[in-house]
Amino acid sequence: MLSQAEQSILSNKVVLVTGALGGIGSEVALAYARHGATIILLDKNIAQLEKLYDVILQETGIEPAIFPVDFKGANADDYQQLAQTIKNTFGQLDGLVHCAADVGQLAPIANQDIRQWTETLQVNLTATYLLTHACLNLLQSTEQQSFIIFTTDSQHDKAYRGAYGLSKAALECFCHQLSLEMEAAGKVRVNCIDPGQVKTKLHARVYPAADPQHLPEPTAVIPAYLYLASDQSGHLHGQCLNAQMELPVKVLA
Repeated sequence: MLSQAEQSILSNKVVLVTGALGGIGSEVALAYARHGATIILLDKNIAQLEKLYDVILQETGIEPAIFPVDFKGANADDYQQLAQTIKNTFGQLDGLVHCAADVGQLAPIANQDIRQWTETLQVNLTATYLLTHACLNLLQSTEQQSFIIFTTDSQHDKAYRGAYGLSKAALECFCHQLSLEMEAAGKVRVNCIDPGQVKTKLHARVYPAADPQHLPEPTAVIPAYLYLASDQSGHLHGQCLNAQMELPVKVLA
C-alpha cells in the first residue's frame, strides 16, 4: 500500500503524455494519475484513448483530457494550438513525458525506403521538438519546477536500426542541449529515460527474435518515470537514467 504522501506526490500537477496508448505510455499515464496528476493523453486512436480515459477516471476519480494527434501529419501550428488549448483549459502544464515512438523500417541503410525514413524521423524527432517548443512557455511559467522526460533506446547505434536508431540518438542530444539551456533559470528539469528491454509491441518489432517471456512488463520501469516527475529528483538535470539499472535507493511505485 502507498502512503498518503506517496499517493499525492503529483497532486495538482498537469502532465502531458505522448504515445499514451503504447505499452509504456499508458502505464505512465495510469501511474501519474494514481499519484494525483491530471493527465493529458496524446495519441492518434480516439476510440482507444476514450477507453484509457474511462479506466483512469474510474480508478482514480481524476478526469483526464484527450488530444488526438497524428505525429506524421501534424505541423507546428497544430502544436501551438494544442499548447494554447492546454493553457486555456488548465492554466498550467507541469510536465511533458515523451513516450511516442515509431520503429519505422529496420533494414540496411542502402535498402531504406525514403518515405518511411522521413516519416519515422517526423514522429520520433521532429514532432517531439515541435511539441516541446510549443509547450516551453507553459512549462517555464509554473509556480514550482516543471519537468520534461524523453524516452530513448541505448541500443540506437546497432546495425539495421535505421531512422529509429538515428532519432533516439538525436533525442539524447536534444535532451542534453535543452537541459543546458534550461539550467540557468532552474524552472524546467530535463532528463531522459532508457527503459531497456521491456515486453511491449515496440520491443517485439525492434527485437523480433527475442523471447518476450523473459522480459519485464512495462510496469517494471514506471518507478523511474515517477521518480523523475517527483520532487525527490529535483537534483537531477540533463541526465539519462537506465530504468532497470540505475534507480535510486528509494523509488516510488
